[in-house]
Amino acid sequence: MKSRLIGGVAALLLAVVGTALLVIYVKGADTRALQGVEPTEVLVVQEQVPAGTPVSELSAFLQAEALPQSAVPKDSLNTLEGQDGKITAADLMPGEQLLAARLVAPEQFSPGTVPVPQGLEEVTILLAPERMLAGRLKAGDSVGLYVSGELKEEAPVFDRLPAEMTGFKQHTNLSLQNVLVTAVQQAAPETEGSQNGEGVAMPNGSAFVTFALNDMNAGRVIFGAEFGTIWLTKETDTSEEADPPIITIPEVLK
Repeated sequence: MKSRLIGGVAALLLAVVGTALLVIYVKGADTRALQGVEPTEVLVVQEQVPAGTPVSELSAFLQAEALPQSAVPKDSLNTLEGQDGKITAADLMPGEQLLAARLVAPEQFSPGTVPVPQGLEEVTILLAPERMLAGRLKAGDSVGLYVSGELKEEAPVFDRLPAEMTGFKQHTNLSLQNVLVTAVQQAAPETEGSQNGEGVAMPNGSAFVTFALNDMNAGRVIFGAEFGTIWLTKETDTSEEADPPIITIPEVLK
């Protein structure tokens, strides 16, 4: 009888303690959930702002809004004070917060470019329009880079090339995938002499395309441009990442 009474009291105490701990936890969860919800005023873009717009003209495109502190990046601006003389480094889109990194000095403005990821370097090659999506390529695109070439008699056989295809010298290979394009610049037009000796501008549509790569892959691109030809494909978020074989005539005719 006495032991059952002690057991009942212990069970009751455990229930009380458990309930108290649960209440404390729930209150703590509510407190944690409220952290970072305190409103912070920031400048939000209302209309699209072209790259290169002076700060002196930005007020018409911005509106101060109160957002949860947890949704506000560290470099969000709530005022244009101290930004005099700067311009927008890129297009600003409606709904985005105005970040300090989006404003640069005019001499730092480089239209049509994107930043180079840390640890990478840039390399530029000249391509005809048909080799870069008819000139529709732009900075920020991700591309696949194919290199075509022709083997010399003394060249070693590729490990990936099947034995039955070794008699074919011409080949195309997907050398790189997920290559970031950091800039696309229209090449200077060609000129053709006329009878009076004056040059006539002849647009050719070619462009200088700049990639962000590590040093080894930059070397592969340079080699392909020096001793072969390069063709680009534009990738999307759903593009397949595979390891296709080296393409030779038998592969094309399958």
